[in-house]
Amino acid sequence: MSNIMRDIQIMAQTKDENLGYMSDMALELAQLAEDSGLATLAYLFRMAALEASTVNNVMAEPDDFPHQMTSH
Repeated sequence: MSNIMRDIQIMAQTKDENLGYMSDMALELAQLAEDSGLATLAYLFRMAALEASTVNNVMAEPDDFPHQMTSH
């Protein structure tokens, strides 16, 4: 059973790292777009970065939702 829990923890950590990377990359692309005078594209990349960081923060919070779903 501990192997399954360890695997789930590794998968969650990998997902966190991927979302962090996506957020960082989107911010870099936003800066490049802004430097090139592409304000609309920069805005879209900033929104993508915000979305990735928001998902990452929500996933990092304690997971109470399944408990709410199963309690009657």
